[in-house]
Amino acid sequence: MNTKISAEQLKKIAFFQVDKERPHLQRIALRIHANPEIGMQETKASAWLTAYLEKRGFTVERGICDIPTAFRASYGKGKPQIAVLAEYDALPGLGHGCGHNLICTIALGAAVASKKTVDSSGGTVIVIGTPAEELQGGKIIMARKGGFNGLDAAIIVHPETFDAASSNALACQNLYIDFYGKSVHASAGPERGINALDAMILSYNAIGALRQQMRSTARVHGIITDGGKAANVIPDHTRAEFIVRAADDTYLDELEDKVLNCFIGAAQATGCRLEYKWDEQRYAAMRSNLALAQLYAENIKITGRTALIPTAGAGGGSTDMGNVSQVAPSIHAMIAIARRGVSIHSKDFLAAAASESGIQGMVDAAKAVAGVIVDLIASPGTMQKVKEEFKKTS
Repeated sequence: MNTKISAEQLKKIAFFQVDKERPHLQRIALRIHANPEIGMQETKASAWLTAYLEKRGFTVERGICDIPTAFRASYGKGKPQIAVLAEYDALPGLGHGCGHNLICTIALGAAVASKKTVDSSGGTVIVIGTPAEELQGGKIIMARKGGFNGLDAAIIVHPETFDAASSNALACQNLYIDFYGKSVHASAGPERGINALDAMILSYNAIGALRQQMRSTARVHGIITDGGKAANVIPDHTRAEFIVRAADDTYLDELEDKVLNCFIGAAQATGCRLEYKWDEQRYAAMRSNLALAQLYAENIKITGRTALIPTAGAGGGSTDMGNVSQVAPSIHAMIAIARRGVSIHSKDFLAAAASESGIQGMVDAAKAVAGVIVDLIASPGTMQKVKEEFKKTS
């Protein structure tokens, strides 16, 4: 039989538990940092994280959504189901320069610290291990396979140079382009050639002109990965990769058509053959749940931090957490572990992810998330506000 404890007392218990677990969480965070594994290859990290959770009474399902390094660890039963998401993939050549070694231990700390909340008030706290955020959009695959269905809330906290209770992120899709022409000597017989580089340059310039008519929140950017092989030969092949981003999925559809027309027009103008492919993984826009963000902002204050809640607008990038936010009320919060001016995906940020500042950020974020879980489970009215906002913004 559950023994009811006040929300205030549950938060004190949760914060104490995070501090108690700090040495263990730090050990795991530094171990993962020292053993970086790229997306879909995070076998060591996944094993260490699940072993920790099993030892602390969580029921663990490994290999969920047909991804060997994904997992779901649950404590409790019934509603509400509150998930804290873990990332643990590294960047090729840079390791944990994005701080994913801390994202996963934030999730562990928050979940384990919430056990008393579940024992007292019911519900379920879940850690969902989500591989391959950096390169393959692992959560997109998992969302497509129902990996987040049934959740009442989903929370992730990402290391950064500032504290924020939520973040904006753009819908996004990659476009791969190949132009095929006819190769001849550029001086001896250019009239017999079909210049694939001309087609690519025309496309690039057309996209530049398109930007004038794009919404201010949208982005199109790309690189030419093959522009030819020799200056005295008309290129018969060129290749490029472009990324199209928008603040919502509807406008992304519209913008994709306009961008593709830039390439189609260039192919017609030059006589080149165009081949293109849209990436299978489409990143959805982030639907930040304001009610959930406000709860995080209130709870992070207890640690002495102030977390901003950004206004709607252009996001700095895209994340597969956006796909989760289409399924369940979600926030993608930020925790400062490095000074302003340090860029994520850099060697300086890599160092911060294993620093004392990084570990303290991990602890503070875990406490804030545990506090949010108390608010959601111990106060049905609070959970209802989160659900109502999600329905309103659907």
